[in-house]
Amino acid sequence: MGAIGMGDFVGYAQTAQAQEVQIQSEQADDKLALYEQLTLFGDVLERVRAEYVDAPSDEELIEAALSGMLASLDPHSAYLPPKGFEDMQIQTRGEFGGLGIEVTMDKGLVKVIAPIDDTPAQRAGMRPNDLISHLDDEPVLGLTLSEAVERMRGKKGTDIVLTVLREGEDEPLEISITRDIIRIRAVRHRVEGPQKNIAYIRLTTFNAQTTKNLKKAFSALPAEIGDKKLAGFIIDLRNNPGGLLTEAVSVSDTMLDRGEIVSTRGRQGRDSSRYTARRGDMARGYPVVVMINGGSASASEIVAGALQDHHRAIIVGTRSFGKGSVQTIMPLSNNGALRMTTARYFTPSGRSIQALGIEPDIVIEQELPEAFQGRNARSEADLRGRLDGTDIDGKSNNERTPVEDKPERSVAFIPPEPADDKQLQRAIGLLDSLHNARLGADDRKAL
Repeated sequence: MGAIGMGDFVGYAQTAQAQEVQIQSEQADDKLALYEQLTLFGDVLERVRAEYVDAPSDEELIEAALSGMLASLDPHSAYLPPKGFEDMQIQTRGEFGGLGIEVTMDKGLVKVIAPIDDTPAQRAGMRPNDLISHLDDEPVLGLTLSEAVERMRGKKGTDIVLTVLREGEDEPLEISITRDIIRIRAVRHRVEGPQKNIAYIRLTTFNAQTTKNLKKAFSALPAEIGDKKLAGFIIDLRNNPGGLLTEAVSVSDTMLDRGEIVSTRGRQGRDSSRYTARRGDMARGYPVVVMINGGSASASEIVAGALQDHHRAIIVGTRSFGKGSVQTIMPLSNNGALRMTTARYFTPSGRSIQALGIEPDIVIEQELPEAFQGRNARSEADLRGRLDGTDIDGKSNNERTPVEDKPERSVAFIPPEPADDKQLQRAIGLLDSLHNARLGADDRKAL
């Protein structure tokens, strides 16, 4: 082995010093360019304030600039003004003061999709397809959906009068409703199957109540069915748009005994994490079928991906939405917040589903009503400015498996009648077959 002389050490030191000087110079250039851009922004702001035809609101100008800045990053990053941040927190908690109706806008009026079970709206007689034209005699025409929803919400015990246009009624109806605390039911469950031996659990969102209510369902259903008769569990994640990462992890953990659930990789070290399962499978080893479709996104895909990679569940349905990024909420001094994409997430096998989605083990397309035929669900891959997918080693997923080469995603449609739901019926059939095979094996052992 050759000796290293003093000249070699001096050479190394000089090279390192030169590299450090170069880095410092590049950083100084970057700061100068940033200051120049900020000066340009200040110049434009002052010109708008001084010369626009009507005096603009400083607050609205700054909010618009912040919104534009975040929106330019990707479809899921956004500036949340104080009211928007408050609404987001309300949705995350899963309860608020209101009426208990799911609504949309239809030609300028508020259209009722459905009243939520056991809420003031249902008790007052609100029906699907009712059109709300006035709130306390104030027309809704000209309001956004968010503004109309805000007016319908309020403190428990306060009243509101809805003017309702209902098919079959000659005159508008005046319906008075007293607001109450509305709890969003993140989890619904029932017994399914021809032998009434399948535990069906539907998750509609991943809010702060989801895991707690899922655990209740895992306890209640086997007791109702009977352990010897229980064939397995169906976890329905269809049209579940996601929610809290922590809830996705804890929901996955209820069905896994060990191993990684999901990992995140961000630009900053604090945004990179690895989440693992703790001992304790609440499904107690029974077979699990998870249903997904084009409306299953984000947290839903984390759960489906974890259970699929660990071979803990059979995934049935159609390709999921493909949102493989993590957003962090950063509160601001004005009581608003930034919702910013800070990491990509990866399933236990190291795959990213960004703009690709989860491919089911068994693909089942629904029979679509005429109105839905020929229409594909809008997915992450269709969003302008979306992130590219990357493998855990940083290589592009989209170059390796282009989205264009993938099968078409079906419409995120679920038939209202379980008997017409092909995905549900296939899931029931799978669990029935597995159950009968298990019973047959037990009988053979007894001989």
